[in-house]
Amino acid sequence: MKNVSKITLSAVCAALSAVFMLTGYFPYLTYAIPAIAGLFIMIAYIEVGLKYSIGAYITSAALVLITAEPETKILYICLFGFYPIVKALVERLNKIPIEWIIKLSVFNACIVVYYKLSVSLLGISYEDMGVIGEYGIYILWIAANAVFVLYDIAVSRMSMFYMARLHPKISKMFKI
Repeated sequence: MKNVSKITLSAVCAALSAVFMLTGYFPYLTYAIPAIAGLFIMIAYIEVGLKYSIGAYITSAALVLITAEPETKILYICLFGFYPIVKALVERLNKIPIEWIIKLSVFNACIVVYYKLSVSLLGISYEDMGVIGEYGIYILWIAANAVFVLYDIAVSRMSMFYMARLHPKISKMFKI
């Protein structure tokens, strides 16, 4: 594949990711939109490799920073935008327990950064968790880890679907 085609495909993935993030302004999609938008970066990684997918992430993150809804942009930039790349790199180890330790460590570190940024930049208070009381943040943290495991499995399934159904068409279109 020529460099021009690689750059083009990376740019298309970055643009699709950024445009998809604009739908984050709809209520109740705060967490789903960045998670789905990151899948476009997965496509860039599959098709053109690490260097170009990092470029696609950086480009989309810059676009998201200036256009998207505040909470979704923090989630995208802090976790979901680059996670498909991290996932692919970690899964090269072929040692499932170590992979999960690394993936969960990355997730939890990103969630701490997300928490700190949302409190300081957006003024979101997680101290009063209402019905679930003083242990609410811990319950939320455990639930977030469980949902993250499901998300990781979903990304794996989506990459398998992509390889089976869409990769041949994309390869033909971009002459990969």
